[in-house]
Amino acid sequence: MVIARTLDEKMLTMLKQGKSFFHIGCSGHEAAQLAAAEVMRPGEDWAYPYYRDAAFCLGLGMTAKEHLLCFLARKDDPNSGGRQMPQHYGHKKLKIVSQSSPTGTQFLQAVGSGITCKWEKNKSIVYVSSGEGTTSQGDFHEALNWASREKLPVIFHIEDNDYAISVHKKEQTSGSSVYSMVSGYQNLTRYDINGTNFFESYLAFKEASERCRKLKGPAVIVSHVVRLLSHSSSDDQRKYRSKEELEEDHKTDPIINFENTCIDEGILNAEFFEEIKNKVHAEINDDAEWAEKQAHPEKNTVYDHIYSTNSNLNEYEKPNKHSDKVVIVDAINHALKEEMKHNEKMVIYGQDVADPKGGVFTATKGLSDRFGKQRVFNSPLAESSIIGTAVGMACAGYKPVVEIQFGDYIWTA
Repeated sequence: MVIARTLDEKMLTMLKQGKSFFHIGCSGHEAAQLAAAEVMRPGEDWAYPYYRDAAFCLGLGMTAKEHLLCFLARKDDPNSGGRQMPQHYGHKKLKIVSQSSPTGTQFLQAVGSGITCKWEKNKSIVYVSSGEGTTSQGDFHEALNWASREKLPVIFHIEDNDYAISVHKKEQTSGSSVYSMVSGYQNLTRYDINGTNFFESYLAFKEASERCRKLKGPAVIVSHVVRLLSHSSSDDQRKYRSKEELEEDHKTDPIINFENTCIDEGILNAEFFEEIKNKVHAEINDDAEWAEKQAHPEKNTVYDHIYSTNSNLNEYEKPNKHSDKVVIVDAINHALKEEMKHNEKMVIYGQDVADPKGGVFTATKGLSDRFGKQRVFNSPLAESSIIGTAVGMACAGYKPVVEIQFGDYIWTA
């Protein structure tokens, strides 16, 4: 928690010095995030954090140096090689999947990875997070629908600090409560906790993770936290929040809360915490000085990682010039069937693709009968769900082939 807070402070100082261009902090969210990280198995479980999850990523094993490389957009930044915005986390070794800026897209991707965890029965789980504002996005509800219907091992962590930039949850959330809003989903366990209390948060995440590993269903954990900084470096919350409200938030600072609990219970003393803060402050200063000296990305690499460099196509049999003529939809069906035989991690899904229908144009006719309905199956009538889950499956090493029934339907995805 102290490392995350000190990074926020250091990055804001560096921003004022013109060394970076943007910052979005986690101050006030640290306790709940660290509690979540404590129940994860780094490198085994999947993580889809959002931009405020610095403490969570530190808890998984991302170092302060790696955070600073991201903030300064350096070549060796493990998050994106300097390509993403600051605080858009990604780490291949830790199975942290990078988030896109239109927040909410991470939910269905997390469900896609959750589907593969269930298939593989490896007791892995998926963590996905957002602020309470993002729960107004349709992708959140589509993700809950799919995850709860299939009892997927996904923990949805909603970090509720009352504000989506300047919009209070009273202006956008039914009943002003995410916890009550999601009450109708079967197989879904809900928690409504004080996210500024590490110990309460840990107990909730521990229980939810154990339930998920047993494939008993997903969980929504609503952590009530405080936003001690403005939404981002582009915002000034003093324009829309009163001085009294901001002062009240500081009274529930999770770091102070943790210190006071440990001191009151005789676990640690004030001198210990002061020593920790001094040590971390010195280390972060050293790490920042080191990060500034690291190389920027080379200009000639700007087009890297856009298109696949692998142009080798699998060839299973030589084409026969005298083969019978077939219509294009049958050719698609034959190609899918051939690839399904050779790639056990290929799956096909979409609206009405399973037999006996086999797709509205019969492109998948006979495939679920031949390969089974775990590999060829119907999806909900929701294009965003289809595309989003496919991304999550692909991250887990599968080859999802999805059908959008008509071209006009793609726009909601």
